[in-house]
Amino acid sequence: MRQEVNKQQKIDILNIKKDFPILNQRINNHRLIYLDNAASTQKPHVVIDAHKHFFETSYANIHRGLHTLAERATNAYENTRSHVAKFIGGVKPEEIIYTHGTTEAINLLAYTWGEENIKEGDEIVITEMEHHANLVPWVILSQRKKAILKRIPLTSDGQLNLENINDIITSKTKLVALCHMSNVLGSINPIEEITDYAHRKGAVVLVDGAQSVPHMKINVKESGADFYTFSAHKMLGPTGVGILFGREELLNKMAPFNMGGEMISEVYYDKITWNEIPHKFEAGTPNIVGVAAFDTALTYLEEIGMDNIRQHEKDLTSYAIDKLLQLNGLEIQGPLDIEKRGGVISFTDKDIHPHDISTYLDAKGIAIRAGHHCAQPLMRTLDKVATSRASLYIYNDETDIDELCSALIEMRRYFGHD
Repeated sequence: MRQEVNKQQKIDILNIKKDFPILNQRINNHRLIYLDNAASTQKPHVVIDAHKHFFETSYANIHRGLHTLAERATNAYENTRSHVAKFIGGVKPEEIIYTHGTTEAINLLAYTWGEENIKEGDEIVITEMEHHANLVPWVILSQRKKAILKRIPLTSDGQLNLENINDIITSKTKLVALCHMSNVLGSINPIEEITDYAHRKGAVVLVDGAQSVPHMKINVKESGADFYTFSAHKMLGPTGVGILFGREELLNKMAPFNMGGEMISEVYYDKITWNEIPHKFEAGTPNIVGVAAFDTALTYLEEIGMDNIRQHEKDLTSYAIDKLLQLNGLEIQGPLDIEKRGGVISFTDKDIHPHDISTYLDAKGIAIRAGHHCAQPLMRTLDKVATSRASLYIYNDETDIDELCSALIEMRRYFGHD
């Protein structure tokens, strides 16, 4: 996308759609309608080209090399780090750690900060809407350390119930780990309120931002989060690139996660000293090309404007919810207040299994996701085996929603449920 969109303009969807070559495909003889963006987003031409261009002109291993290609590669890698730091509100570049994704970032914290700071009898607080990536590591750690795992419950419309927060986050709480936005309910959590309360109790806060950073302007410093994680592939970038923000004073106290090259300062047979942050946590050869291409993805999003993206998704989500609520047999999970949710719409049909819904829609060229969405405890809370999930992004429009709803109406007729 070559035009810039100012804060007063609506997104030019037709031009944006042209930027994504995969949308030219026909799936099962139908126009592709991609509504699986919470799982991963498609890539624009400029990101695909940046990936190819880097291999053709700048590829080498990073750091330490003194030749021209090594310097080009290193500069690109570190420039992206600075770009990420600016993108999330102007944190220090050295507070940005590259990982292979949000999942690895959270595991890094569990095996470093968690091992060092969680003791028997301590409390770890999560929410009932967490993705397994921000749940399983803390379950395992609490079992290993004999710590107490506590949960912030949900309201009937899928928001965090903070009425009894005094009983949940206490002076024994060492960590509060929660998502910024639910990958199932679309609920946007009041991060600043929760971090403020947790800090007054002396707890550290980890925010899983995998579903929020791609869709709205984020200022990590204003959020109060001590750690914040997200993934490039959910925001137009390549797979295999994750970001962990950590406050400098916390990162400096943490032990490394992986051992090997780059993360060391000096190595002897009887003594090893660690490199400075962020390199202390980046052992081995990383996804250099993916990081370089991620820089282009960030620029693409900035040209549109994160406020514009958020407004577009609010408008489209509102339109989609209104249309879906008119259909027979459908139930939508999560809050209906558009100010309190993002463009993730999970729904069930009272007569048809989510897997059958997904298969039927795929035959019409419509890509959604069905299952427990890596949130099995949440499904039990909702009393659902699974849900269907349509998730929106910048290349989706009202026509996509109209075709989704038409296909769902046809589906009920096909299965004999008029």
